[in-house]
Amino acid sequence: MFVLGAIASAIALVGGTASADPAGGSVDFVPTEPGPVAHTHAEASEYSENHPGSAPPGTNDFACVPTTEHPRPLVLAHGTDSDSYSDFAALAPLLADSGWCVFAVDYGRAQGEDGYGTGDIRVSAEQFGRFVDRVRSATGAAEVDVIGYSQGATVTRWYINRLGGAHVVDHWVGLASPSYGGTFYGLGSAAATIPGAVDAVGSVLSEALVQQLQGSDVLGELNTPVDTVPGVRYTTIGSAVDEVIQPASNIALRGPGATNLVIQDLCPADMTGHFNMVYDRFTLETVRHVLAPERFAPGTCVAVPFGTGIPEVVLQSNS
Repeated sequence: MFVLGAIASAIALVGGTASADPAGGSVDFVPTEPGPVAHTHAEASEYSENHPGSAPPGTNDFACVPTTEHPRPLVLAHGTDSDSYSDFAALAPLLADSGWCVFAVDYGRAQGEDGYGTGDIRVSAEQFGRFVDRVRSATGAAEVDVIGYSQGATVTRWYINRLGGAHVVDHWVGLASPSYGGTFYGLGSAAATIPGAVDAVGSVLSEALVQQLQGSDVLGELNTPVDTVPGVRYTTIGSAVDEVIQPASNIALRGPGATNLVIQDLCPADMTGHFNMVYDRFTLETVRHVLAPERFAPGTCVAVPFGTGIPEVVLQSNS
């Protein structure tokens, strides 16, 4: 969680079933023991810390049969240094209770790291693709819809754009997507201008986090020549006050087939940011509306103060 502090320190230095990738040593895991519904990110993170390997409630029932109303299973991808329970303990049960078959995988735990979503994004995308194959095989679904939060948006877009996933994904939804990366309030950009600083950043931060800096090789390759591919609907849902992706305009995709939504354009009183987004009721209901606008109305707009959830997340991560 301490993205800014870790980058600053780096600059100062220069002034269920689990499987592993045999080359990169990156581990993925399919959780099957459901945890409870959580109401805040800090609550979910604490539960996950105390009950590692928990599945978001309502997920990974491989006997689930898609309905005519919801023929495509939903496959969720979590963020950096996190896991599926921590990030989806509110969204997953909302979607499952609304009639979808919902699945989630813990991906990309690099060697020497405690958290998932820390390894090479390209390897994580391969792991995600294998999980999609398993979901399709179990459910008989020809296609899936995908929801990625934070790094999960990039992992899933790499799978779609670079690994052939466009053939089996109908709709991609990116929450707080680092589509063009973040400068992390200028600290990442500063590192890029100091000889040796990027290498120092890499020694402090995970490989995946470095790959999400604005201007990274991974993002450059993913977005060239265009950031979308034909046949897939893309929707980003972002916040104008995102605490991680700066500038916030880097969330939006620019290619054909992309729709870019900003929470504050839809509900000006909701000042939810990056960490609170997956536990903000308006955002969660907006996701459901985007997936099935003919069945579900947009969320009810209520005021959410700027900075909601951040103190609790900081306290929890230091407890």
